[in-house]
Amino acid sequence: MPTLILVRHGRSTANTAGVLAGRTPGVALDERGAEQAAALPGRLAGLPLAAAVSSPLQRCRETLRPLLAARPELELHTEERISECDYGDWSGRKLAELADEPLMGVVQQHPSAAAFPGGESMRGMQARAVDAVRDWNARIEAGHGDDAVYVMCSHGDIIKALVADALGMHLDLFQRIHADPCSVTAIRYTRLRPFLLRLGDTGDLGSLAPREQSGPADHGGRPEADADAAVGGGAGAP
Repeated sequence: MPTLILVRHGRSTANTAGVLAGRTPGVALDERGAEQAAALPGRLAGLPLAAAVSSPLQRCRETLRPLLAARPELELHTEERISECDYGDWSGRKLAELADEPLMGVVQQHPSAAAFPGGESMRGMQARAVDAVRDWNARIEAGHGDDAVYVMCSHGDIIKALVADALGMHLDLFQRIHADPCSVTAIRYTRLRPFLLRLGDTGDLGSLAPREQSGPADHGGRPEADADAAVGGGAGAP
């Protein structure tokens, strides 16, 4: 079965503003995100990509644009099921503000029970994304063979949910996974089990350095003292 290259979109204007973008329209890559996207063709240069699949949201399409320009033969497909989680009434709100919501504790500790007001549940988010990957694996294998490699550009929580599924982890553990903007996660699927080959690889270890804080939450809206996960994925290293 194929190898899936999961790319989280580059850093967005919402990431740097500490806002949970969700499906809010018009959220673009910021200057750093555009630089990350421009570097993506070089990072993937050694891979014979069979296809490119993208979330319909602007920040994902912008992330893949340099790759598609570098490889005009690569066909782009839009997949609604790997779009960002529908955060409903939380969309567009500051993450620092959302930290005080009672639901945030459920999102952090028991995400399989979390459903966003006016939006979807995290279980539903994972189920649709996993179904999309299974369908695309079959489609790519049928068209390009079982050794094919393809790229899929999506969002932080989607990628974390797909990694949890690949590792056989309960969704309640998925907040232990992190993927920085424009990071690469690779999963090789086989008939019996998936293999996680890369997780959140940016080619840069700078994000492992200690971070300075100017307030109760860092630039990604994550209260470091409480060790909460960055809902929506965070902004990555400065």
